[in-house]
Amino acid sequence: MKTDIHPHYFPEAHVTCACGNSFTVGSTKEKISVEICSACHPFYTGTDKVMDTAGRVEKFKARAAKKATPKK
Repeated sequence: MKTDIHPHYFPEAHVTCACGNSFTVGSTKEKISVEICSACHPFYTGTDKVMDTAGRVEKFKARAAKKATPKK
């Protein structure tokens, strides 16, 4: 490994989220600020909702069913 070309590694870098959650990770930056983390992200908290206002899923399923039926 070449010397003096790699950034300094902080094994206990502090990460602070906008929601107030904080935790430590290994990073090349000593302090990291993030807008969203696993404590407040809808996917991880289980509050994720699928928005299908245009009915795109139903349209896709109808097209797929139409193509799956054999022509006579």
